[in-house]
Amino acid sequence: QVQLVESGGGLVQPGGSLRLSCVASGTISRIYAMGWYRQAPGKERELIASIPTGGSTKYADFVKGRFTISRDNAKNTVYLQMDSLKPEDTAVYYCNADLVGGTPGAYRYLGLWGQGALVTVSS
Repeated sequence: QVQLVESGGGLVQPGGSLRLSCVASGTISRIYAMGWYRQAPGKERELIASIPTGGSTKYADFVKGRFTISRDNAKNTVYLQMDSLKPEDTAVYYCNADLVGGTPGAYRYLGLWGQGALVTVSS
């Protein structure tokens, strides 16, 4: 079974930093774009950043200069380094990946979500 597993959430003070990780596990042929989203209480899920297999990364305006997305293709992992965190960054953070995987000989295109990681920014 192909899945995305996140880690790294927690409680941090305003101005602090956290790093989220998301590993794609299972039988995977290829991973295309990967990204991070977040959903705050009472709000819709919103895109934070995306990173294709090759090419430039993209960021939402509200995280530019503070968050950095990166990926390690050898480890099937995407990261989100979050610096200068603000209370309004409090949310559940989800990773997303478009990939091909599943049962060898019967690979499928999959759009997967991680389980979510709670990030709380509070003093």
